[in-house]
Amino acid sequence: MRHNQPLLRYCHRLTFACMVLDDKMHFYYKSPVWRTLLNLLGYEGGTSGEGGRLLEGGNAASRPSEIRQRHIAMATLGSDNIASPTDSVIKISPPAIRPEDDEKETFMSIFFQVVAPLFVAGVAMVGAGIYLDTVQHWKVFEEVLEIIILVPALLGLKGNLEMTLASRLSTEANLGKMNDPKEQWNMIFGNLCLVQCQAVVIGLLSSVVAILLVVVFHHKINISHAIMVCACSITTASIASFLLGLVTVGIVVGSMYFKINPDNVTTPIAASLGDITSLVLLSYIATGFYHTLDEYLWVPVIVIIGFLVLMPVWVYITANNNYTKHVLTTGWSPIISAMLISTVGGLALGHFIKEYKTLTAFQPVINGIGGNLVSIQASRLSTALHKYVSLGELPEGTKILISPIKVFTSKGLHALTSRVLISLVVPGHVVFAFVITYLQTGNFSPGSLFLSLYLGAALLQVTILLFLAYILTHYFWKQGVDPDNTTIPYLTACGDLLGIILLGLVYKFLELIGGKENQAL
Repeated sequence: MRHNQPLLRYCHRLTFACMVLDDKMHFYYKSPVWRTLLNLLGYEGGTSGEGGRLLEGGNAASRPSEIRQRHIAMATLGSDNIASPTDSVIKISPPAIRPEDDEKETFMSIFFQVVAPLFVAGVAMVGAGIYLDTVQHWKVFEEVLEIIILVPALLGLKGNLEMTLASRLSTEANLGKMNDPKEQWNMIFGNLCLVQCQAVVIGLLSSVVAILLVVVFHHKINISHAIMVCACSITTASIASFLLGLVTVGIVVGSMYFKINPDNVTTPIAASLGDITSLVLLSYIATGFYHTLDEYLWVPVIVIIGFLVLMPVWVYITANNNYTKHVLTTGWSPIISAMLISTVGGLALGHFIKEYKTLTAFQPVINGIGGNLVSIQASRLSTALHKYVSLGELPEGTKILISPIKVFTSKGLHALTSRVLISLVVPGHVVFAFVITYLQTGNFSPGSLFLSLYLGAALLQVTILLFLAYILTHYFWKQGVDPDNTTIPYLTACGDLLGIILLGLVYKFLELIGGKENQAL
């Protein structure tokens, strides 16, 4: 076969040259003089030549792109079958999804895909805020300080686990890897087991950190309370993650069916149920364990042991799944770091709610909206990188560190998305602030000064998060780390911490100028 290679290579190049010549003749065929000469040579429009047929059919605009596709296909075929020193020049491997496809998205198309899920998420977070404002007066929340500290960490699970799961599945769906039912099932099952494994570990670690923070800052420890807090945290994390994981999977599959970009809808809808689900589970599980402490301390102990016994099962399944085994070994650092950041936010929350009782109604909203907006951006950035460049490489001309202004003003699609997301901050928070006011029982109603400061804090939070999203996503990609597994946990944790601190500063400022919380508001 090797002695035929020169002949095959010659035939390949001759065919390629004929294709190019055919393309050139199509160009000259536009001129009446050249058309007459070409017809005399046998190149007849509409019969002999492909170019003529295209002109005759009125679709001349598509001619160059179709010829290029033929050139690419022929070059790839030749270089795949013939060992040639020009392989590196001729062989072309275009991406399965072209960059032009993304350019079809406009400000309004992104806006309309994003606004409905964000509104649903906002309503759910308003409900979570009202619910937290109610349960903070329950006996278990007042007697066991660790429970309050756990709130941001457990609510942050939606960023650590569910929104990360949503980002992974959205990327796979956009790359076409979930089209095969068998592969789709393997991917879903492996990811749900991975989330269970992560939930148990994060639930246990967050409870331990909460207990240690109480010991360090309040100099007290109660063994029975510590056992109860561990059991509450693990149980809440596991059940919430399982339920929200099923919802996330359903949204991704549904988005594929309705031809909607899952990056735009999956993370906010999954997060919309995350806060209220985690809060309801935590409040009732904590109350149930609290009432059994005196007589049935062994119940939370058995619960903890049961979850730890199941851990090897989740680890085994995850480690033997091609879609999740790499996350099992590399995905711990971001979610543990994010959990620690959220727990510090919980300590700040515990401090602020002692002084400002109405703060709890707004805390899930400012944290949740900021986290939802930035998770959409992070998921879209990650998907774009997966589509067009290899892990560890950045698109030509792309810088990791850019001006915060360019995050919103550059010509890239990421800047367009940033403008869409930042435009939703003020109207979204205004609507939800008035909904909270209406639903509140009591004399609390936000005044114009509070609303102005609150909106300023929300805008500052989202601006910082969108800037961080661009930097972190490109930084992790350049380092060879998949941002689907790393970026969102850091961003949502930073969003929680920023939201709590900025909201607390708003209340502190109002107190300084007004003297009393209600008068200031």
